[in-house]
Amino acid sequence: MPVSNHLNSLIALVFAFGLLNCGEGSVPPPALDLAGVRVVDLSYAYDESTLYWPTSPSAFELEVLHQGPTDAGFFYSANSISTPEHGGTHLDAPFHFSGDGWTVDQIPIERLIGPAVVVDVADRALDDSDYRLAVEDVERWEANHGEVPEGAIVLVRTGWGAKWPDAKAYLGDDTPGDPSNLHFPGYGEQAAHWLVNERAVAVLGIDTASIDHGPSRQFLAHQAAAAGNVPALENIANLDQLPPTGAWVLALPMKIGGGSGGPVRIAALVP
Repeated sequence: MPVSNHLNSLIALVFAFGLLNCGEGSVPPPALDLAGVRVVDLSYAYDESTLYWPTSPSAFELEVLHQGPTDAGFFYSANSISTPEHGGTHLDAPFHFSGDGWTVDQIPIERLIGPAVVVDVADRALDDSDYRLAVEDVERWEANHGEVPEGAIVLVRTGWGAKWPDAKAYLGDDTPGDPSNLHFPGYGEQAAHWLVNERAVAVLGIDTASIDHGPSRQFLAHQAAAAGNVPALENIANLDQLPPTGAWVLALPMKIGGGSGGPVRIAALVP
């Protein structure tokens, strides 16, 4: 069955369930036609090339438990995996930088599904590898596309995805255990604070290793997001395939009880 048919079927089920729980006289929702929707995968695969923060105690490990024919004659494959929470395409829960923030399993799932706002600062990042998103960048976006909607998933495109998975190019330095000389773009503190508090966005995301720029020591963008219980998405792939507005994003992490973050599969639905 084509992807669009699967999506239409899923939405039809959701609408049907909603109508069953509505009172008498409820107006049916308008029909949605997703025949023209393009699905973009915004996640990198987890494997031996996955990038992690330099101080991470280990990288992604996959142990083959069984792969091949069984005694009964059929093929069977099973693995054991091990990974730090914060590496590859992953989500930072607010608890990552706030003791009162949501852990991964506490984030309401509706917060992780929403309209995408893609702010492109690749030209500025090309001239300054430590560039930080400014409020003025978002205001320029709004001048062309309207106000950032409440509940939006804001994604900053810096062009850094083209450097993945070259650790030195992507992180600015590949010295194990030493994060003191990293260089890549991120959010500025004021922009993060403004998006969280003035635009009430649901998620902040970026195509680099952190929503804070590489030289950060205080991680002020993380602190601003966590204070507002706003999760972050990092190491996002393929942002060059999304329009500035109009797409919808589903960012569903591994539901780790008590987790400060975890691997996430992100899909964008582009009209």
